[in-house]
Amino acid sequence: MKRIAVVILNWNGRLMLERFMPSVVAHSGEADVVVADNGSTDDSVNFMQQHYPQVRLMTFDKNYGFAEGYNRALDGLGVEYDYYVLLNSDVECTQHWLEPVVEMMDAESDIAIAQPKLLMYDAKDTFEYAGGAGGFIDRYGYPFCRGRLFSTLEKDCGQYNDQRDIFWATGACMFVRASVWKELGGLDGDFFAHMEEIDFCWRTHLAGYRVCYCPQSTVFHVGGGTLPKSSPFKTELNFRNNLSMLYKNLPERRRGVVLAMRMWLDRVAALKFLLEGHVGEYKAVRKAHRQYRDWKPQLREKRKKNGTHEVPQVYQGLLLPEYYLLGRKSFNALRGKYSK
Repeated sequence: MKRIAVVILNWNGRLMLERFMPSVVAHSGEADVVVADNGSTDDSVNFMQQHYPQVRLMTFDKNYGFAEGYNRALDGLGVEYDYYVLLNSDVECTQHWLEPVVEMMDAESDIAIAQPKLLMYDAKDTFEYAGGAGGFIDRYGYPFCRGRLFSTLEKDCGQYNDQRDIFWATGACMFVRASVWKELGGLDGDFFAHMEEIDFCWRTHLAGYRVCYCPQSTVFHVGGGTLPKSSPFKTELNFRNNLSMLYKNLPERRRGVVLAMRMWLDRVAALKFLLEGHVGEYKAVRKAHRQYRDWKPQLREKRKKNGTHEVPQVYQGLLLPEYYLLGRKSFNALRGKYSK
């Protein structure tokens, strides 16, 4: 059995591969590096064949999205590994980035998922949006990170240099124990992209495992490489998948109240989009709600498979009023407690 497979899912990311593959190859030691091409229409495949013949290349017939793309990639490895590392193509790796995380997971067998410190590539003293120093959600399902609340990013001043349990790890650089990946069936392919890693981490908690942050490892992430920051499709995916995730995983006693509140808050967000002239984003929220309602039968079946109960590391405060009304713009400024 080999120890580590570092798997990069690529879609039309030739420029990112040219920019960041050198750091991945140089700093990944004896790990197997694999690029799974998700139906690219640029020259990504030719670039990898010409410049990195030593890197295993998998090619898919179309873009299956982040979730199903990774499911296909890891299912197709054909080699047994201890750990998978899901790594975005726009991540710069640093020397010895793998070892601290793997050592932490080796020492504590109930840690199923972990992430390193994620900083911005273009501002290396600042936490990056996609994962910061580990992710959380509040009791209404709003995700945030140590180092990032909504769009507010913190400088890295060593305030999150402690190893700790978190609710979710970033899909930009996610370490997963291979046995748990197989046990849980990987990511939910129906999500396509966005929220799939949070859903996977939630299911990992439900199965009795831990998710952790390892500050001794650092990578630098560009972010937003596939979809632009303002994209109706991205809005649609985020709103649809968030509701679907909540339906699948919330405890029965809280599910109805939380989903009713989220649907109402989503409508407020849609109205705000409309008033600001973002008609495409407004329509995306409406479409997301329609898709969520259409998905209900299959979500119900997935819910039965998951089992549902309270899980640790859920923020019991209310993120929206703390951030927007009380002006608490950093993780350490939040006053609520976390579920045990």
